[in-house]
Amino acid sequence: MEKTKNTSHSIKRITFITIVISLFFGVGVIAGNLKTINNIKIAFSNNHEMNVVTTKNTVEEVLKENHIELLEDEIVLPSLETNLKENTTIKILKKSEMNTIAALAAKGENIPLEELLNEYTPITEKIVVEKQEIPYETITKDSTNGKTDTTSKVIQEGKDGIQEITYKIKYQNEIEIEREVISSKIIKEPINKIVQVQGKASVTSRGEERSDTPKVTPTGGLSDKVVGITPTVVTLNTSAYCSCSKCCGKSNGVTASGERASAWYTVAAGSKYPIGTIIYIPALSGKANGGWFVVQDRGGAISSNKLDVFVGSHSEALQFGRKNLECYIYM
Repeated sequence: MEKTKNTSHSIKRITFITIVISLFFGVGVIAGNLKTINNIKIAFSNNHEMNVVTTKNTVEEVLKENHIELLEDEIVLPSLETNLKENTTIKILKKSEMNTIAALAAKGENIPLEELLNEYTPITEKIVVEKQEIPYETITKDSTNGKTDTTSKVIQEGKDGIQEITYKIKYQNEIEIEREVISSKIIKEPINKIVQVQGKASVTSRGEERSDTPKVTPTGGLSDKVVGITPTVVTLNTSAYCSCSKCCGKSNGVTASGERASAWYTVAAGSKYPIGTIIYIPALSGKANGGWFVVQDRGGAISSNKLDVFVGSHSEALQFGRKNLECYIYM
């Protein structure tokens, strides 16, 4: 009887130990199957972000789990094999943007990667159109002929031009870091300033000849009318016309001044030169009146840089042609 009781106790003890061992291994298996759950943020180069909850251990596994593939020009931080921790941020960046992170890293050898990522700001681009002035140039014309006692006169005032420039500008932290010209076009051409430098006149009386007046023997006393006046020397594009309808659209020979035109005396000029302005043209000094002319006429095609000399016939006008001639303007 006593033997039977001992056997029963042994069986119970063995059963209890077996159950304890089974429970121990069971708990171990369950614990082994449990994985850490982490909250992870994924930030993309286009500033889009997504938050995921995952049991995956590495960056590569999280990207695969969320069906995210890296493009050829993209890189991921931290690296694909990095083990994740709670609240880790995975950043997907353009390779070209990594230069900025490298510059930050160069500031100190021991800057943590997370600090670099937190300081990093994406580069933005803008197309900007700006208008800029084109400075005019000053051109000096010297007609002193070696004289030391000179004077200067502004023949044409200068005006700045305007150009339109299109830039592609890169910003980081709202600071311009790069500027590239895409295109440019001139909206308004600059007008150069022209200054005439010439010798001073040495006139003592009305009857004496001016030292800077060309030596000619004019007809009609035009030179007497300009004594004491310093001429402005300009180059004008010069042609010729007559009183026929082909040249004037009329044939009565009456000029804009109301006077009848006189050959090798009357000229048509732009509105810059008032009616009555006297002009001397050295190249025409061999013509009647010795190269002296009076502005008596206008013309539809006559601008401020053109001049039309009245001649005796249409054939003579054709023979004259068109040429650039130096002119002394007395106003």
